Amino acid sequence: MSGHRVIEPGATLGVLGSGQLGRMFAIAARRLGYRVHTYSPGRDTPTGHVADREIARPYDDLDAVREFAAGVDVVTFEFENVPAATAAAAAERAPVRPAGSVLHTTQNRVREKTFFSEHGFPVTPFRAVTSADEATAAVEAIGPRCMLKTAGWGYDGKGQRRLTRVEDAGAAFAELEAAKGTRTGDKNVDTFEAIIEAWVDYDAEISVVAARGLDGQISLFPVFENQHKNQILDVTLAPARFPASVLTRAQDLARSVLTALDVVGVMCVEMFVKDGGELLINELAPRPHNSGHLTVDACVTSQFEQQVRAVCGLPLGDPSLLRPAAMANLLGELWAHGVPPWSKALAIGDVKVHLYGKDVPRPGRKMGHLTALAETPDLAAEHVRVARSVLTREELRTPVADKSDSAN
Repeated sequence: MSGHRVIEPGATLGVLGSGQLGRMFAIAARRLGYRVHTYSPGRDTPTGHVADREIARPYDDLDAVREFAAGVDVVTFEFENVPAATAAAAAERAPVRPAGSVLHTTQNRVREKTFFSEHGFPVTPFRAVTSADEATAAVEAIGPRCMLKTAGWGYDGKGQRRLTRVEDAGAAFAELEAAKGTRTGDKNVDTFEAIIEAWVDYDAEISVVAARGLDGQISLFPVFENQHKNQILDVTLAPARFPASVLTRAQDLARSVLTALDVVGVMCVEMFVKDGGELLINELAPRPHNSGHLTVDACVTSQFEQQVRAVCGLPLGDPSLLRPAAMANLLGELWAHGVPPWSKALAIGDVKVHLYGKDVPRPGRKMGHLTALAETPDLAAEHVRVARSVLTREELRTPVADKSDSAN
C-alpha cells in the first residue's frame, strides 16, 4: 500500500500502545468515522475500551505485530517505548507514522541529546556514560550540580537522580544500573547506558505540541506552561505567561525540530525557560503529550484529532485556543481514601472531568485530568485546583472496589 495516499474516514487506524493517549486518539478517530485497532501486552486497557479491536500480545511477537499491521491502513504510537523491532515489523505491512527512525531517536536520551547538539539546537551540556567511573569523570567535567538519567525507559521522573557532589556519581550510577531489569523488562542487556546532564536553573518549563503532515505542513498549538510536583506534571496553563518574543522563539524551535526529524504526526517539544528568556530544549515526545490534554476542551482542534489528521494525510486542523485554559492531573493518590466524589467536581460548571478507565489507582499513576476555561490562565488554574481539592474530601468517599491491575 502506498505510503503517501490519503487515508480517508472509514479506514482502520492501528495504535501501538493502549494507555490514555491511545484512548483519546481513538475517540477522536471514531468521531471522524475511522475504526481503531490497538496492540499492546495488556487487556481491558484504556484504549481497548473504545477501540474496535484490542489485540493483547507481546511487543516482541513480531509475527503478531505483522498480522496486526496487515489489518490496518496506518500505524501510529501512543507510547514511545515500543521496541524498534516492533516498529520495523509493523512497517513491513503498513505505513508507520511517525517513522521508526523518529522513535529510535526520541526513546533514548543520549541519541536525542546528540541529535539536538548535531543540529545546533540549544541544549544543556551532557555526556553519555556506561560505567560508574565514566559517571564520576562526567560529573567532574560538567560540574557537581547535574542530573544522572537512564538513557532509555524513563518518564515522570523515573530513572533519574539529582547529584550535587562528584563523589556520589558512582554509587548513583550503580543504583540505576541495578534496577535496569525492572525498568526495561530485559535483564539481559549487556551494557547499561545513562547520561549526565548539567543542572539547569530555569524559571519555568514550557512545551510546544505540534503536528506535521505528509506534505510538510506544520501546525503549532499555543505554548503551554507546565508546573510539576514530585517530577510529575501537575498543572498546565495556556497560553504560557511569557513575552511574545519567547513564545515565538519556542514555536520556531519546535517547527525546526519536527522538520529536522521529518516527523509525520504529533510531537511535543519540552523546553526550559531561563532567566532573561533563554530557551533550552529538554526532551521530545513523539506523540500527543500530557500538557496538551487541555486542547480537547480549549482548542478548535485537539492534539488527538490533529494526530489523526496528520497520520492519515488529511489537512491539519486549526489549533487556535478558544479561551485561556488550564489542566490539572488526577493521580492515584486521590483514591487513597475511597472513590472521589465526582458529582461535587462536576457541579463546578466550567470544569470538565476526564477519566481514563483505569481500574487500579496507584500513587503517581495518571488516572484522569480536569480542565477549565476562564478569562485568564491563572483563573483557569485556580478553577481546576479548587475542583481537585473538592475531590480530596474524605467524608464524601465510597470504598474503592478491589480489582486486578490491567493497564498502564
